[in-house]
Amino acid sequence: MSYYYSKIIEDSFENTLGKTEVALKQEGFGILTEIDVQETLKKKLDVNFKKYKILGACNPPYAYKALLAEDKIGVMLPCNVIVIEQESNKTEVAAIDPVASMQAVENDNLSSIAEEIKAKLKKAVDSLS
Repeated sequence: MSYYYSKIIEDSFENTLGKTEVALKQEGFGILTEIDVQETLKKKLDVNFKKYKILGACNPPYAYKALLAEDKIGVMLPCNVIVIEQESNKTEVAAIDPVASMQAVENDNLSSIAEEIKAKLKKAVDSLS
């Protein structure tokens, strides 16, 4: 089982990042965190790296359901979505598969929540062009 779902978009990194945030919002996700990996690696290690951002996406109603079902599930929240410049005018967007990540948690109540979140993340990624 793959731990993520991804799609290559023929567009600039900046445009794809903006489209990704809009697509996630349409599926009920807000962005809680944004990590600029390129900037961090330059600052901390003085290395050059491609454009790469990690978005910490959260769908509050589903996060609440998951926390009620398993109060330690917060260690796996939010759902990460990455936007990576792969080459000129080609950007990859990948989202965590919450079903795969929650397999380690032995709580049957989380399965349906993970499936619903997976469907929403996939729909957001699939809507990108």
